[in-house]
Amino acid sequence: MSRREIREQIFKLLFRVEFHERDGLEEQIQLFLEGLPQGKESELRYMEGKFRDIVARLEEIDQQVNERAHGWKTTRMGKADLALIRLAVYEMKYEEDIPQGVAINEAVELAKSYGTDDSPSFVNGILAKLV
Repeated sequence: MSRREIREQIFKLLFRVEFHERDGLEEQIQLFLEGLPQGKESELRYMEGKFRDIVARLEEIDQQVNERAHGWKTTRMGKADLALIRLAVYEMKYEEDIPQGVAINEAVELAKSYGTDDSPSFVNGILAKLV
């Protein structure tokens, strides 16, 4: 899988966080990974590890977003937009090998596919405030 495809799968897994209790996430991870086409074991481990790390930092990530997203709180954001923003913030703040511009661009591109017509500009605007 390409990095973009892996990022997209992590986004899809992260999207589930809004619909399931934390104690049900283990089951969701297993169901999700089982539903993927057979891939390299290293890619599956990477996706799962990154997802777990993001979930462990959700409060911290949401706080950063809420402090800078004037007029918007994470509780009011669309679920797809929120998952993309969380993923991008994680990449911007906690992954040194991913340039901030790449994290933002990838989130905007995924917003074009999974969000509303307004999602790309919304996601871009929120993330630009975090740079």
